[in-house]
Amino acid sequence: MNQPSGKRFDVCVSGSGAVAMSLALSLSAEGFEVAWARAEAFTAPNSTDVRTYALNARAIALLTRLKIWPALQSHAAPVFDMQIRGDAGGALHFSAWQQRVTELAWIVDAGALERLLSDALRFAPRVDVVAPLQGGQAPANAALLAICEGKFSDTRQSLGVAFERQPYGHWGVAARLQASRPHQGVARQWFRSPDVMALLPFNQPDPHASYGLVWSVPQERAQVLAGLPAADFELALREAIEASEPGALEHLGELRLTSPVASWPLALAQASRWSGPGWVLVGDAAHQVHPLAGQGLNLGLADVDTLVNVLSESRRLEPWRHAGDERVLQRYVRRREWPTRTMANLTDGMLHLFADSRGPLKDLRNAGMSLVERLGPLKHWLVGRALDA
Repeated sequence: MNQPSGKRFDVCVSGSGAVAMSLALSLSAEGFEVAWARAEAFTAPNSTDVRTYALNARAIALLTRLKIWPALQSHAAPVFDMQIRGDAGGALHFSAWQQRVTELAWIVDAGALERLLSDALRFAPRVDVVAPLQGGQAPANAALLAICEGKFSDTRQSLGVAFERQPYGHWGVAARLQASRPHQGVARQWFRSPDVMALLPFNQPDPHASYGLVWSVPQERAQVLAGLPAADFELALREAIEASEPGALEHLGELRLTSPVASWPLALAQASRWSGPGWVLVGDAAHQVHPLAGQGLNLGLADVDTLVNVLSESRRLEPWRHAGDERVLQRYVRRREWPTRTMANLTDGMLHLFADSRGPLKDLRNAGMSLVERLGPLKHWLVGRALDA
């Protein structure tokens, strides 16, 4: 997969994560010649990676077309129900049955996803590994540079694109847990003041009784939690769950830590421009949202799906336009900007609403949560947006 001398490419994909690899594979499947610029070719995922991804229906459809999903499914657990609790009696319940779908989402192992994508790229036709970008410059013989370098993209910065980042003052805390009782495909989330906690059904180490933990807490608290011995972390987790929902531990059973605890800073961010002549931003290089809805990777894979569709449509209907044509790229931006901003505003609004500890607002937000529970069409619309981000 080394670059032949003088070869012309339709697209240079810069990045090494799941979004970049999915884009390179998708473009290859559509017949585009792809240069994949990444610093290290095919390195194995970190064995201590504790991340889990919640994949929606659109993401799974994309991975199915790439022939990744059948193998990834053995590293995943379905979500049939989602139970959400407020901090003063508010409650929401979403179910696959109500949505008339098989499952609401699948919780997948991050390392397994990246490993399978990397393996597929070894054998992908029309994909060549090229040297990483220098100073933001793509190979001169690529019509389009697709920047999938994540939220700290050097190439985006070299193009002079502002990335308006608003730190939350919260950090994400992630770990994997094993429970003494089966999860039955039920995900649980608690909105507290000032933190948000989610237990996502997972299949490792026990296929029927494991969880991925995602906990958004103020920075100082996150650093304390990440440094606790396993027994103390488990105690802190039990106390937080019991304080959020008395009696919940009777359904969950004993929770035991089975991985290291990871933490990272959280922020809301949006690039000032998503495209220009010969370049486009994809995934976290264009936008960053709070993880409370589990939509970060879904938004990135929806970007991939949309960009490939736009480029394929243009090649079929307007063959005189090359992949880096600014008019073509603006179609991608128009199709993705609204759903991305909507999800960003939703997660940001929910976080700030529940971060406020004032009594009147606390009662109001919990009443609003319970009202949504009773409004079937609104519940259906909310889940529909998440299933097709």
